[in-house]
Amino acid sequence: MKARALCFSSVFLPTEQAFFLTTRESFCTHRHLRISENTSSSKMVSLVDEGDRTAKQNVVITDAKSGINMAITVAVTTNPSAAALFTTAAQKPPVVPGGSYITISRKKLLQNLEINGTAARINAWVDSMKASSPTHVKSTPSLSSQDETSWMLQHPSALEMFEQITSASKGKQIVMFLDYDGTLSPIVDDPDRAFMSDSMRATVRNLARYFPTAIVSGRCRDKVYSFVRLAELYYAGSHGMDIKGPSKGAQYKNDAEGVLCQPASEFVPMIDEVYQALLEKTKSTPGANVEHNKFCISVHFRLVDEKRWGELAQQVRSVLKEYPKLRLTQGRKVLEIRPTIKWDKGKALEFLLESLGYANCTDVFPVYIGDDRTDEDAFKVLRERGQGFGILVSKIPKETNASYYLQEPSEARNFSHTFPVMDFLQRLVRWKKLSLRRQLRVRRQLEELKVSTIEKCLTVE
Repeated sequence: MKARALCFSSVFLPTEQAFFLTTRESFCTHRHLRISENTSSSKMVSLVDEGDRTAKQNVVITDAKSGINMAITVAVTTNPSAAALFTTAAQKPPVVPGGSYITISRKKLLQNLEINGTAARINAWVDSMKASSPTHVKSTPSLSSQDETSWMLQHPSALEMFEQITSASKGKQIVMFLDYDGTLSPIVDDPDRAFMSDSMRATVRNLARYFPTAIVSGRCRDKVYSFVRLAELYYAGSHGMDIKGPSKGAQYKNDAEGVLCQPASEFVPMIDEVYQALLEKTKSTPGANVEHNKFCISVHFRLVDEKRWGELAQQVRSVLKEYPKLRLTQGRKVLEIRPTIKWDKGKALEFLLESLGYANCTDVFPVYIGDDRTDEDAFKVLRERGQGFGILVSKIPKETNASYYLQEPSEARNFSHTFPVMDFLQRLVRWKKLSLRRQLRVRRQLEELKVSTIEKCLTVE
């Protein structure tokens, strides 16, 4: 069996006895790791591999005793020369601002696994919350100029590469997928005030006139619509677990009409129950904001004093331990609670393409723009399909499956005047308009040539 080196996106979640990790690489390759105690009280790690490819994969950690599921990202790298799963000479990846990946050595991993008790688990949660929080970017070592240049070469600006992008899409139908928070609107302290600017709304409206367009968000679908207010779009809320097509006419209807997919419907009573429990548990923590997203729940801690993050983590854990069918993931200063079904933004993208009739077509060109960890599932799907591309919206270089990047919006009032995402979308609309005009001009010229040829033939006769 080949050895593997693992890189985790957050500090490893300690457990009390044993747990399983199951990694899934989009439909086919599965790896299973079992970590348990042997007679000498040390940890044994075994790996069963059904594929040999190097990959960054989603991992669901199940704590057998507490029943809590927590999703993280793991990079699995083949190391044929290694004699064990971890070695003291394991190569570490470059340090990236924002801490996309944190390498954990064998010694550190074993130390974490040997820690028992609630305090250790909560400390791990808090460390992970810090690692995913934008306020900690400044404390992270900067990339060397060489590493930053390398990252920029691998993920160039979508604005600077605009001509190459449009050239690759010629003869194909572009389909647009857009995240909301941090992509169409700036990240703000109060999630209920993440308003879209009028200029961005006008841009998205124009975009939808030329390309099928979907908003894919972790928010409740109806909440996202209340921000966007464009009935002609597709909306995929709750991380893609609630998908609705464009409304007939200009009015969005909050009913079953047009609903295309709700794979987590059976979890609604459970989500409602957990939401009420979290409201009660977290009300003593100033700044905590529990948001009901219909098929998932968001616990925002952007306004919570960092000294009380441990308290909030304990409150969330005390609720989730009773619900093993729910899992915990993290975003930017938010804890996301979702059903443990195999569905994410990548699955939503594939479902929408199929709904549009592009399931197995080679003449489709999907473009997904997003800023969050959850958008990586969609970026990965596009890479594996070999169609279209993903665009990461970010202030800093970080590990991603996206092909290009754009700077994220500012919280300033005048952010719309220097908003790279909006600039890119507007350029795309202008390019499409010019393309259609050229096609119309060529069509007219051909018609004129045809008429002229017929007239000449008639004259000769």
